[in-house]
Amino acid sequence: MVVNYSNDYDVKCQLDTCKTYPAITDSERGEIVCGSCGIILVQNMSDSSHENNGYSSEDFMKMARTGPATSLTMNDRGLSTVIGTNKDSTGKAVSGKTKYEFNRLRMWDQRSKSRQTATLSKAFTLMNAMKTKLGIPNNVVETAAYIYRKAVNAKLTRGRTTVSLVSASLYAACREHNIPRTLDDMADAGNVERRILSRDLRTMIKKLELHLNQYDITSFISKISNNMNLKEKTKRDAFEILKRCEEEQITGGKHPVGQAAASLYIACIMNGEKISQKKFSVESGISDVTIRNRAGLITKTLKIMQ
Repeated sequence: MVVNYSNDYDVKCQLDTCKTYPAITDSERGEIVCGSCGIILVQNMSDSSHENNGYSSEDFMKMARTGPATSLTMNDRGLSTVIGTNKDSTGKAVSGKTKYEFNRLRMWDQRSKSRQTATLSKAFTLMNAMKTKLGIPNNVVETAAYIYRKAVNAKLTRGRTTVSLVSASLYAACREHNIPRTLDDMADAGNVERRILSRDLRTMIKKLELHLNQYDITSFISKISNNMNLKEKTKRDAFEILKRCEEEQITGGKHPVGQAAASLYIACIMNGEKISQKKFSVESGISDVTIRNRAGLITKTLKIMQ
């Protein structure tokens, strides 16, 4: 029997003699057939290939065959029902009876949406606002939306605020893509307590079985140095100091931002840039005591004369 599938194409032939044969995908015809008996398993597959580039309105009209791409950052993934204005295809106003019917259609379309749809809409609106504040790329936000949807399906929203889960999802996505954003940055952008954010993040990692990599410390060196307009030589010296610290194995268990700030502080002294530890503390969000301790350990281990 031929089956119409929308997204899930992981199918196999049900015949005992065909279960060991792979399924063959025919992208041109939009079908999946059995590699043994040739029966059609799936038809009317959606075309997920990329569009060709068009650089003029004529090329665009010739090549355009689909709407905008679907996105996980939309509550309906960009496949919403849109009931247009009260005009027909020629641009003329419709009659009063038709206008009344369309108004009722809009009303019932709005009322028929589930509570989860409204919650997702609110969450993704907040996520886009935090994306703008923190300067996070679109691919990271897509990953964050995927993590948040998994949290909703796992029923982690009970007893937790939406803003905290959205912030935790964004932080997890930044860790996955190595975008240097700290928990304090997320807490400030989302206006949520760091303690609550950290607790919900730990719950999300445990329940969803997320495997997050540690941040690359060099990304924090670039971020802090760019924000403070430091010299390029200072930045490169900080990279060299950090590399030597990793060879001496003194970076384990240390806060990555504190390690980056201390390396930059020592590099500034070596290059004659007079910047206080307090300024590094304000810029990095790490206490000046931590920077002082990390800098002392680095200079003692690497035998750097200040």
